[in-house]
Amino acid sequence: MKEATVQLLPAIDLRGGQVVRLERGDDGRRTVYDADPSGALRRYCEAGVSRIHVVDLDAAFGDAPQRGVVQELARQAAEAEGGRAHIQLGGGLRDREAVEWAFGAGCERAVVTSLIVREFDVFAGLCRDYPGRMVAALDMDGGEVRLAGWTESADRSPAALCGQLADLPIAAVLVTDISRDGMMRGPNIDLACRIGNMAGASAILSGGVRSAADLEAASLRPEIEAAIVGRALYDGSLGLDEAIEACGSAR
Repeated sequence: MKEATVQLLPAIDLRGGQVVRLERGDDGRRTVYDADPSGALRRYCEAGVSRIHVVDLDAAFGDAPQRGVVQELARQAAEAEGGRAHIQLGGGLRDREAVEWAFGAGCERAVVTSLIVREFDVFAGLCRDYPGRMVAALDMDGGEVRLAGWTESADRSPAALCGQLADLPIAAVLVTDISRDGMMRGPNIDLACRIGNMAGASAILSGGVRSAADLEAASLRPEIEAAIVGRALYDGSLGLDEAIEACGSAR
């Protein structure tokens, strides 16, 4: 039986150099938080969090990537707590150059969606070149996978995409229920488990985590290795220490 733990992945979503959260990926429904990216990162590192989920929303929406901010966050994470903290970067990593830039900048993992659908051979090559460092993100809206900052349909079934992933050395599959993202309605744990099983990989739960009870429920599911928490940590509805305790021993 799985030990009741799940890794906490605090989210730092970047838009124009600020920490923000969107509702259902809609840039028009954006909340800007007082915390600057470096301050948010420092808070998580000081609490002993070992991996932080950073999303470059500018790049995701086709604007100029925030590479300077990302590189600085990776540097700060590497220097914090003896180098125990790592960056998992997503948002706009749509070709080999962007992924290799992320690794060169010091990010531990790269999260991609569009590349899987549009250039699977490139994605597969990256997985083999960087085993255990590529995260396949399936962003789900109903039964549909969405791409390009959730603005386009993949026109491929989740089962078909997961079938391609099953033979690759991916780090995990990140599953977002778009209908719950940023909405504080609770996560879709069953969806994450189902996608993880189809892909033959550990699942990262994303979208809607709002309470310690949500994290405790995720910790009991063997398919789930980690849970991303964003809005709840910024608006104070879930305390950082409370979140860490609910996750068990896995930070």
